[in-house]
Amino acid sequence: MKAAVIVFPGSNCDRDVAVSLERTTGRPPLMHWHADADLPEDLDLIVIPGGFSYGDYLRSGAMAARSAAMAGVRTAAAKGRAVLGICNGFQVLCEAGLLPGALMRNRSLHYICRDVYLRVETTDSIFTGHYAPAQVARIPIAHHDGNYVADLATHCALEDEDRIAFRYCTPAGKVTDDANPNGSLDNIAGILSEERNVLGLMPHPERLADPRLGGTDGQPIFASLMEALS
Repeated sequence: MKAAVIVFPGSNCDRDVAVSLERTTGRPPLMHWHADADLPEDLDLIVIPGGFSYGDYLRSGAMAARSAAMAGVRTAAAKGRAVLGICNGFQVLCEAGLLPGALMRNRSLHYICRDVYLRVETTDSIFTGHYAPAQVARIPIAHHDGNYVADLATHCALEDEDRIAFRYCTPAGKVTDDANPNGSLDNIAGILSEERNVLGLMPHPERLADPRLGGTDGQPIFASLMEALS
């Protein structure tokens, strides 16, 4: 599996996800600077990492979505290549039109950095195949603008087409308002594109993908991609 990580000014999780990818695939990913429009055509996976691209000025992800490399990301996604956006990457994908909806300020209006629990809502994707249906995973969040919003038609489409990948839940797997850290619509933590080759999620699987980090609940995402794309 050949992967690339798009690096923006303000990215702070690009190296973390690169380590997870190299541990999984045995080869380091290409670290692709956002201003370079020429993405290799033989990539299997493109990752938009977490962080604060452009300092989150204007709107989170809005400026990064217009970087030169994103034209190549759109082309790759249209050709069926896998694209994974984590935290700020999820925001970038929404701003770029690769995923529907938007990420707004947390309902508390405060930055949140802690572990949360996610329920796996679908295993029918190249990103979630190594999870069990309804499995509960503990994965960290670190965001100020993680409140996912969408109109009714979009919400219905995500539900009807099995494109809600993860929901915030209790440790027992119950989807409750108390388990929702940011006010996201329907406790949504991650969604898939119509073609199911693009995933955006707010929690950081790369931060819990090694026993030395305190757990491996994020590793199945990388293992799923490795199996599906190799």
